This record gives sequence, C-alpha cells and structure tokens, in this order.
Amino acid sequence: MPEHKPLYIYSLKEAAEWGEKDEWRESYLEICANEVIEKYGFDRVNFVLAATVRQGISDGRYSEDNKNWARRFSVMDKENAWQYNVRSHPGLVNLFIADARRLWDRLDYTDRILVLDPSILKDESKTPQDQLFYAEHGNGCRPDSLGTKVFGFHVSDGEKGYYRRTDFIGALKEEFVPEWAKENTQKYLEPDEPAEDGGMTLGGM
Repeated sequence: MPEHKPLYIYSLKEAAEWGEKDEWRESYLEICANEVIEKYGFDRVNFVLAATVRQGISDGRYSEDNKNWARRFSVMDKENAWQYNVRSHPGLVNLFIADARRLWDRLDYTDRILVLDPSILKDESKTPQDQLFYAEHGNGCRPDSLGTKVFGFHVSDGEKGYYRRTDFIGALKEEFVPEWAKENTQKYLEPDEPAEDGGMTLGGM
C-alpha cells in the first residue's frame, strides 16, 4: 500500500507562524500542481505561469528566481497577455510556480524531443524548427544526476551536439510533435547502411 501523508489542517498563516510552511505546501500546493499539470500539461501551465509573472515583474512577492525563470519564455504582447494572468494571490502563485518547477525538474529527458531556450541560439537559428533537439543520452537527461550535459541531435538537420539541461525550456508532449519532426527523428536515429563492398577498394586486385 502506498504511504499517504495526513492532510495539514491549518491555514497558511498559521503554518507560517509555527514554521510549518513546508508541511502546508506538501499538503496543498504540490498536490494541486500535480493535478493541474496532469490536466493541462507542462507546456500550457508553464506558459500561463510565466505570463503571469511577466505581467507582475516588479511585484516583490514573486521571487527573483521565479522572475528569471519567467523571462526565458516568449509570451504574447501586453495588449493580450492579461487573458493569461492567474488572478490568485501573488504569494500563493509564487509558491505554486516553485512546486511546478520542482515537478518539471524531475522529468527524464532521454529519448524525448526537447525545446531549446532561443536565447542560447544564434540569431539566424532562432526558429521553432531549430529549437527542437532530440536527447539521446547524457547525465543531464536525468534530474538526479550530478552531470548536466544532454547529448543528441537537432531535429531539423540531424546535427549532433550537446547542451546543458538548463538550456532547455522543456520537452514536447507526443501529441504536439509535428509530423516533419517525427519523420526526421526516425531518419536520424536509423544507423547508416554500410557500403556493399565494405567501403574498401584495393588497387590491382
């Protein structure tokens, strides 16, 4: 039988007074984050949370760490961004973001198509196609590893290389992977066929 922690029955204010905010968070926020992410997916949740923080970037109730995280996302112009603003108390939203990011950090990237942060790419490569990178191996694929390198190839052209785990915005859900990306990934994963003569020519034979 899985172990179930008892629900923390006191308010956040009381938990803060008694130094038990971690217990309150475990009972409510992480459960809540799990349910929201399971329903809407990481991509949508991350986008809405980042848009919310970007709109309140001067609000001291959002941590600098979460503000820097939000700046990595491209959100729509200010005229329309209000439609994606979480209207809960900023202090609670800040805690929720921390838990959502913690859940994201637990993901294993191996054999998944990842999305690169465009800020690390050259200007001519800041395109949706060039942001897609297939992760094959590397300690950075695993969230609990000391290493950070993720080895693989660019889905657009098969160019091999590596990036740090923190260079990625996240992983694409299978249903959002475009057909061209699926075809390219399969093509670049297939081993090269050897030449019929073994690739060797002996003169005079």
